[in-house]
Amino acid sequence: MEPTRLRRIAAACAAAAVLVPVVAGCGVEDQGVDEPAREGLAIDIDGINYNVFITRQLNLEIPPDKAYYEGPAAKPGNALYGIFIQACNISEDEDRTSVDLDRFVVEDNQGNEFEPIEIEGDNAFAYRSTKLQGEECTPEEGSVAQLGPTAGSMLLFDFPLENTENRPLELVIEGPSETKRFELDL
Repeated sequence: MEPTRLRRIAAACAAAAVLVPVVAGCGVEDQGVDEPAREGLAIDIDGINYNVFITRQLNLEIPPDKAYYEGPAAKPGNALYGIFIQACNISEDEDRTSVDLDRFVVEDNQGNEFEPIEIEGDNAFAYRSTKLQGEECTPEEGSVAQLGPTAGSMLLFDFPLENTENRPLELVIEGPSETKRFELDL
């Protein structure tokens, strides 16, 4: 191959390497606003990054799921789902409080809304609004919830099975000054 052609190819590769991160970063600010964010992507809501790690149906008859929730099973025709999230204060020095449980709602594509079930007691997996110091997360590093297979605090929902077919279902998080959405993978 001639040297001029090799230089052109090398220059094109270098330009592509520079442009890929720029193009990949486009729209990150709008994640959760114009389109719902995907599970696994952290989105900023009023200085706290929220990340939905996994959404899954709970089976209270098996040992791992019994630890997540010790309350009553879903009634016939319904299913319990856990949405496992992490909330991290992205400030280095400013304390911030994660949103209250009543600021979460799941919407299906028919406009039906579902509120999380408040989990009473000292459940180590339950999501609780928390005052987070700079660069602190909930669940707390080293906690059972953070070290567990879901790596997050649980929001518990009771959905009618027919509504789980009205996909996409979206978790809506209403912060003090902005609202964003995650598309749930169920």
